[in-house]
Amino acid sequence: MDILIPLIDASSYVLILVLIALGLMIIFGMMGVINMAHGELFMIGAYVMVLTQSAGLPFIVGLILAPLLVGLLGLIIETLLIRHIYLRPLDTILATWGLSIALKQGIVLIFGPEAQSVTSPIDATLIIGDFSYPMYRLIVMGISASLIAGTFWLFLKTDFGLMARAVIARPDTSAALGINTRRLYRWSFVIGTALAGLAGALIAPTISVDPQMGLGYLIPGFLSILVGGAGPLAGVLVGGGAVGGTSSLLTVWISPVAAQIAVFVLAILVIRLRPNGILGGKIEK
Repeated sequence: MDILIPLIDASSYVLILVLIALGLMIIFGMMGVINMAHGELFMIGAYVMVLTQSAGLPFIVGLILAPLLVGLLGLIIETLLIRHIYLRPLDTILATWGLSIALKQGIVLIFGPEAQSVTSPIDATLIIGDFSYPMYRLIVMGISASLIAGTFWLFLKTDFGLMARAVIARPDTSAALGINTRRLYRWSFVIGTALAGLAGALIAPTISVDPQMGLGYLIPGFLSILVGGAGPLAGVLVGGGAVGGTSSLLTVWISPVAAQIAVFVLAILVIRLRPNGILGGKIEK
């Protein structure tokens, strides 16, 4: 049982990380936008849950509001900023980095720099013999897995996904064939940001919510894409599993510093041996 709990913790972290990385992958794959503000959108999702709890509203209301509000914010960001810098990686890095600073400072002005906490809606613990584990964490794993599966279904099995993949592969040809690429860009950005907001809301009861929390998930999210490959969506699963599993398990078994070193060494090795990622995905624009 000593090894089982770290493995479940690692699985929980991996699933949240994959959700975050999926949002990053969708935005980058569709628009060539490297969204440095993605971590802050994740953070805002967590703060929506803080506000929901402060207002005395049911937990489920926060889970609904977080993706809706963060998705709406994503729509505003895409309309006012991102749509003007599609396929310009350096410009998107600088613009979204500035946006991330603005969002972070906005949260500090509203909530202060102190960490906030969200009470878990479920205090029950699953007990099987000598094994015990918080039920809420298991529920988070189930919801995360369902959201990941739903996102894969959306992009692999629907007309929207077919058009999205066509735009990723051949944007000019897709536009010539009558696909509204601008609308696809907009809704893909909204979906990516909404996933980040929902991930933040889901994990809020299990971590400390503070204005600096976004960076701690943004970097592993990017590394997951780097390791898994920036082309196929399945690369996020492989990269998230490798990065998240390594980080979580080594943090418990050795130390947080050793875990961080190991993750970056892993990323460097993958870049050296397979520059396009483990699954060999490559996006050309």
